[in-house]
Amino acid sequence: MTGLTPSEKGGIAEAKITAAAVVAGIVVARPLVEGRRYDLIFDTGPELLRVQCKWARASRDGQVVAVRTSTSRLTPLRGYVRTTYTADEVDAIAVYCPDVDRCYYLPIEMVAGRGYLHLRLGAARNNQKLGVTMADDHRLGAVAQLGERLAGSQKVRGSSPLSSTGPKAA
Repeated sequence: MTGLTPSEKGGIAEAKITAAAVVAGIVVARPLVEGRRYDLIFDTGPELLRVQCKWARASRDGQVVAVRTSTSRLTPLRGYVRTTYTADEVDAIAVYCPDVDRCYYLPIEMVAGRGYLHLRLGAARNNQKLGVTMADDHRLGAVAQLGERLAGSQKVRGSSPLSSTGPKAA
C-alpha cells in the first residue's frame, strides 16, 4: 500500500475500523458534518463513543506497531502545528495497521496528551513486561461476545479483552 495519499490512508483506516466494529456487534455512525476531532461514533448500547481513526505501520522487524496519536495541520502564520487529543474531544483512538491487517482500540486514558504509542506484537527479546503495551490486549472486536436479550434479539454484552469496546462499554 505504497503511494497512497494521507486522505486515502485515512479512508482505508476508517473503512477497516468500521468493518471490525460491525463484526464485533458495535453500531457505527458517522458525523454528518466534518471538522470535529472524531471520525466515527461507536454505539455500544449504553453509550456513544467518539472515535478518532488512525493509520499505523509496523516496525521493520514486525514486532511493534507505531501509532502516531497526534495530528498535524498547516497554518498560514505558525506553519505546521502538532496537537494531541484530550478526553473533551474523543473517547478513543482506533488504529488500523495494514502490515498486520488488524485494528486496535485505545481508550483516551492511554493516549491523552501523547504524540506516539507503541504496541508490541510479540514479547520483548529481553522479556520486559513493565511499561510494555501488548497489541493483542487492544484488538478491536477480537473476542466480542453476543448475549441474548430476554426478547431473543442479540446485543453486545461485553468482550475480551474489555478494551476492545472501550472502558465505558465494559
